[in-house]
Amino acid sequence: MSPETLVKPESASFSAESFDAHVMKTYGRFNIALERGEGCRVWDTEGRQYLDFVAGIATCTLGHAHPETIKAVTEQIKTLHHVSNLYYIPVQGELAKWLTEHSCADRAFFCNSGAEANESAIKLARKYAHDKLNIDNPTILTAHASFHGRTLATITATGQPKYQKGFTPLMPGFHYVPYNDIAALESAIAELDKNERQVAAILLEALQGEGGVRPGDLAYFQRARQLCDEKGILLILDEVQVGMGRTGKFWGYENLGIEPDIFTSAKGLGGGIPIGAMLCKSSCDVFEPGSHASTFGGNPFACAVALSVCQTLERENLLANVSDRGEQLRAGLQAIAAKHPQTFAEVRGWGLINGLVLSEGSDLTSIDIVKAAMAEGLLIVPAGPKVLRFVPPLIVTAEEVDEAVAATEKAIAAVGNS
Repeated sequence: MSPETLVKPESASFSAESFDAHVMKTYGRFNIALERGEGCRVWDTEGRQYLDFVAGIATCTLGHAHPETIKAVTEQIKTLHHVSNLYYIPVQGELAKWLTEHSCADRAFFCNSGAEANESAIKLARKYAHDKLNIDNPTILTAHASFHGRTLATITATGQPKYQKGFTPLMPGFHYVPYNDIAALESAIAELDKNERQVAAILLEALQGEGGVRPGDLAYFQRARQLCDEKGILLILDEVQVGMGRTGKFWGYENLGIEPDIFTSAKGLGGGIPIGAMLCKSSCDVFEPGSHASTFGGNPFACAVALSVCQTLERENLLANVSDRGEQLRAGLQAIAAKHPQTFAEVRGWGLINGLVLSEGSDLTSIDIVKAAMAEGLLIVPAGPKVLRFVPPLIVTAEEVDEAVAATEKAIAAVGNS
C-alpha cells in the first residue's frame, strides 16, 4: 500500500495538553504524535511522513504493519490469546524450541519485557549461587555505563547513577567495573572474594546501547568467559537491544567468539508486541515450580507473534540484509564524520545498531541533531548526550539508508547554520 492510498482514520483530534493532563510525565516527549506506520515509515496525526530509524528503540524488527505480523496477530487473536502457565501452551514450546535451536541455550523462561528478563537472570544467578556454589552473600558484577532496565533490581544493576537517583536504598549485591577493562575485571573479582562478597555472576551487554553504542572487545569477553570457567561462576549477557539479528547475527555474543551461560532477549523478539525471554544452559537451570513466574509471560498471543518474527527473520535471510545495510550505513556516517572532523569523533557499531559520536569539543548535543533530523523527516534517537543512534527495522532498503544519511547531513547543516 502506497502512502497515497492510506486513509486517515476518523478520530478525535490529538491534544498534547489533554495527553499531559492524564499521562504521567515519565518521558520527555518530542512534539509529534505518531498514528500509523508501514515498513520503515511512520505518519503523524498531521499526515507528515517520517523515515523511522528508531524502530521503537531497536524493537520493530520487521518494521510496521509487516504482512507476516498481521497474519500472526489475526490468526492467534481469533484462536486463543491468553491462558495461564498452569497449562501447556503449544506455541510457547515452539518458540522456545526455535530460540534454543538457534542459540547456545537449552531452556527458556518467558516474561513481558527486557527488564523482567534481566530480573529473571538475576534471580537465577542468585539461586545458582546459593544452591550450587554455597555462596551466602552473592555479588553480580556489571559495567559502568550499562543499562539493564527500570525495575529496582535492574536499575541497581545498571551502572549509570542518573537512573538510580531518587530510588535509594538500592538493592544490595551488585558491584560495577569499567567496560572492556580486563585488569579492572580481574581486580574486582579478587577483591570481592577477599572481602567475602563472592562473585556469583558477571552481567554484561555484548554492545552497550544506552551507554553510547559501545561494542564489546573480543579479548575482554573471552577473558570474562575464562574467569567464569575458572571460578565456576556464571556469565550473563543482556541481549535485549542487540539480539534477534540486530548485529547481523542472531545474537550479539556471536560477534565475540564466546557463549554465555544465560542471556536475555526482548525488544526485537516480538517485533513490537511485548515479550521477553531469559534463556540459559541446562547446567545452570536451578529454577523449579514456584521459583519464578509471570502471569502474561509466554501467552499464546505474544508467542505466536514472536515465533512469526523468528521464522520471518530466518526465511527472508534478513541477517544478510542487516550486514549489508549496516556496512552501507556506517560508510555513509563515516563520510559525514570525515567531512566534519571538528564535530564528530567516530562511528561505531555492528550491523544495524550504529552510533555517530560527537567530539567532546563540540558544542552540539545529540538532542540538537535529533530534533533537526526530525524536521528533515528522519527519526533517530540519542544514546547519551554525545551519540546519535541509528537502529532502523531490519528490513530497511539500500535506498532508505541513503535517504537517512542524506537527511542526517541536512540536519547537521541546519544545526550548524542556526
